[in-house]
Amino acid sequence: LQHWDVFKQVTEVFILVPALLGLKGNLEMTLASRLSTAANIGQMDSHKELWKMITGNMALIQVQATVVGFLASIAAVVFGWIPDGHFSMDHAVLLCASSVATAFIASLVLGMIMIGVIIGSKKMGINPDNVATPIAASLGDLITLALLSGISWGLYKELEGRAYVNPLVCAFFLSLLPIWIIIARRNSATREVLYSGWEPVIIAMAISSVGGLILDRTVSDPNFAGMAVFTPVINGVGGNLVAVQASRISTYLHMSGEPGEGPGTAPRKCPSPCSTFCSSGTALEGRAWCQLGSLGTAKGAQPCSGLPWGCRVAVGSHRGSGLCPPWLLQVLILLYIADWMVHWMWGRHLDPDNFSIPYLTALGDLIGTGLLALSFHVLWLIGDRDSDVGD
Repeated sequence: LQHWDVFKQVTEVFILVPALLGLKGNLEMTLASRLSTAANIGQMDSHKELWKMITGNMALIQVQATVVGFLASIAAVVFGWIPDGHFSMDHAVLLCASSVATAFIASLVLGMIMIGVIIGSKKMGINPDNVATPIAASLGDLITLALLSGISWGLYKELEGRAYVNPLVCAFFLSLLPIWIIIARRNSATREVLYSGWEPVIIAMAISSVGGLILDRTVSDPNFAGMAVFTPVINGVGGNLVAVQASRISTYLHMSGEPGEGPGTAPRKCPSPCSTFCSSGTALEGRAWCQLGSLGTAKGAQPCSGLPWGCRVAVGSHRGSGLCPPWLLQVLILLYIADWMVHWMWGRHLDPDNFSIPYLTALGDLIGTGLLALSFHVLWLIGDRDSDVGD
């Protein structure tokens, strides 16, 4: 997609990519974690409770998606304007319409899929924590990127003869906001999140937008254009792992009571790396190292069979081995932060289902994009000048 005219002429679209792909962590994966916890502790057993959770949460994520999509477009315009000093109103409106429409439609589709997956998992006796968040992450990347590219391309074509289409699209989706707000406010299950759940979503969007700025500036350099291919993979796998881990820990804590209650061992200070990766605690809390071990370890003799999946994508190129260390470092950092953050939030009477995953996936986008860009620059400096990697 990076070779499409809209990505070449309106390069700020690249800044939108991590921010909109990050919505899966801000909204859908948070929704999956929230509903998985509700299913595991029996809050969705009756049809009345189930319908209440569905309507309230769907309305809530539509509100959040529309607002975050609008703010992400503003961030893309600002981050695109500051380095170059060039501002185009047509491009700004295009970014706004593309971002809001993509966020709204993607959240609607993914929200319905998540609800179906969680209900189906519960009926089949499968823990939704292990299924829903990875599906939200992978489908979120695919659906959101497809929608963003298709919508932005179509709206870019409209600039030539019917420029009024872009502001109309933006106004249409923004005009639906009051309807979703009313529905979410009337539901006790989502009313509190509607008022208090904005901080992590907006901060996560801002963090992801910084990652988008790194992506934009790196991919715009012809020598590093191949980085675009690896970005969704490197960030997606890390986001999958840390979201599952955070969701499991949160569910375990919810089984003991409300946030702030239960296990008196919830650490408020940073745990030691040994306690995170080598502890002999419960299967839900300890042994985060198994998240890495389950994907395999790198073995020099068999470059494909033993590599983690995020690294196997890179084999066959001279840069394959150079992309594995940053991926492993990214996942190690995220799992460590997740162990500390979920317990810290629980100790502060904050529900980790609503607050932790947006931060973690956004940090995954920023750390992954930053380390990936650094790897491409380092490999270029030490003599690997294969600029067409990824094409």
